[in-house]
Amino acid sequence: MSKNATAKAGIPLLGLAALGIVFGDIGTSPLYTFKTVLDLTGGRPDATTILGSVSLILWTLIIVTTVKYVNFAMRVDNDGEGGILALMSLLGVKKQNRPVIVAAGLFGAALIYGDGAITPAISVLSALEGVEQITPSLTPWVLYGAVAILVALFAVQPLGTARIGRTFGPVMLLWFGVMAAMGIYGILQHPAVLVAINPYYGLKYLASNGWAGFLVLGGVFLCVTGAEALYADMGHFGPVPIRLAWNFVVFPSLVLNYIGQAAIVLNGAPTDGNIFYRLCPPMLLTPLIVLATIATIIASQSIITGAFSMTRQAIQLGWMPRFNIRQTSAEGFGQIYVGAVNWLLMIATVALTIGFGKSDNLAAAYGIAVSMTMLMTSVLLFIAMREIWRWSMVAAGGVAGLFLIVDSSFFAANMTKFFQGGYVPLAIAIGVYAVMWIWHRGTKAMHNSVQKTLIPTARFLAELQSGTIARVPGTAVFLTLSAKGVPPVMVWHVQLNRALQERVIVLQWSILSVPRVAAQDRFTLNQQAPNFWHVEARYGFMEMPDVPRLLASCMAAGSGIDLSDVTYYVGHISIVAREDGQGLPAWQREPFAAMSRNSAKMSDYLKVPNDRLVEIGRQIPV
Repeated sequence: MSKNATAKAGIPLLGLAALGIVFGDIGTSPLYTFKTVLDLTGGRPDATTILGSVSLILWTLIIVTTVKYVNFAMRVDNDGEGGILALMSLLGVKKQNRPVIVAAGLFGAALIYGDGAITPAISVLSALEGVEQITPSLTPWVLYGAVAILVALFAVQPLGTARIGRTFGPVMLLWFGVMAAMGIYGILQHPAVLVAINPYYGLKYLASNGWAGFLVLGGVFLCVTGAEALYADMGHFGPVPIRLAWNFVVFPSLVLNYIGQAAIVLNGAPTDGNIFYRLCPPMLLTPLIVLATIATIIASQSIITGAFSMTRQAIQLGWMPRFNIRQTSAEGFGQIYVGAVNWLLMIATVALTIGFGKSDNLAAAYGIAVSMTMLMTSVLLFIAMREIWRWSMVAAGGVAGLFLIVDSSFFAANMTKFFQGGYVPLAIAIGVYAVMWIWHRGTKAMHNSVQKTLIPTARFLAELQSGTIARVPGTAVFLTLSAKGVPPVMVWHVQLNRALQERVIVLQWSILSVPRVAAQDRFTLNQQAPNFWHVEARYGFMEMPDVPRLLASCMAAGSGIDLSDVTYYVGHISIVAREDGQGLPAWQREPFAAMSRNSAKMSDYLKVPNDRLVEIGRQIPV
């Protein structure tokens, strides 16, 4: 079988895997979306309201997910990676240095953390609330059950999800199949509902109901809250498997289920309780609740994994403090665990679950953050259409203008929910963005402070060759981010010990605005003097540095490095105020110093063996 044929054969399997990772959030939205929309219409909905509501949901899925994300956004990638951070890096760093685009992209990423804390809460609560239709006396236990499931979910994250992940795709395939079957069952009870496919019914409802119709958009938007994941996870599966899964499994299932829910309401089904579960025959309700709960757990797992991946990207791009990142499986690069993010997300999610109590209440807090992220993505897509695809202003403005009108409408409608809980994800996003901004400001100030004290390499090498510095046996590797001058940690070492090893390697690494760097471009080896080498290492923002492995490659390249006799040197920096008072204000400096003290050790980040490591401390004024 040819290579192309093998690749094509693997596409359906990748599409199946994508069902469990990419579509969990959007795939569980029928649990609460249509009920929320009808609640916003007020009172007992008439036929016009029901048809208008479901028509708005269907066309929102088409315009936002199918057209914008599947057919446009996924055509703009940063060397195969998608998502707002990758798009920001491509347009705001890689193409040109644009601080405004960088700020917009970072805030968009921070907003995803905001809604990411709500998604597990609203999904699990919605699934468990189905027991109310079996035994109303179990209603008080729904909240306790949801909290127990969420705590257990976060608690197992350190174990990794490689084995569990293999079952995600088949389970979600079953979920979508069941949803489609339920939808067909509902449609057969009132086939006239199919006229809602015509967008006329949705537009008529908006035009006829004024402000009340506009507010309904805040509920309609819930059907696409997981659309951003399609773009963000593109690098894991590639665009073709994701498009395959969406077009042939997810989208048809969602459409059938939403229309089925509308059909049974038109047929006289009550709108109190969960409309989704009213599609199910009573004898099958218990198995459906179990399946729905499993599906929402999978959706929650996808959110948690996405938060880990986005955190790693932000760290690599220099916008977050270093966290301990642990690879939980050798099978996939995306199988990682970030402890600090896991436990903070758990605290936020459980607090929201307890604080809001019901999925209906959480729906009021849901949507503002994601709608703002989608709005920012549309702006970045317009820039990509102009600069990457070279579209004319008319063509780019026409397409992006449609996206902006839709996104702006949803954002405005969601903002009306601000005081009903919408402030929660925004507050979380502002907090995350503040951490990013202060960290970047602090690292920049620290870099500038260090640059002023650098000694030119030529002067240091001349002093070294003059014999004024004693040489001792061994190999020293000095780690630095500075591309110019002698690494400060080497200067401190010589000043403290008045000696230097016979063989010296200056290892300078940088993170580029691309996801991955090809093996042949990984490093540049330059011998600057006898037994004195300079290594420039390059990594993408989706990669983790590994210094011992890099040095092994350098030895293979002919450097003559003896890896059995290596001592690594890294600086341990303490942040202090500048004596002239011209540095960072205290409200920036103190948080940055605290983050610097509590961030993961540089040696762990670079995978340097601790038994061969020497840390040299120094105060840096900023």
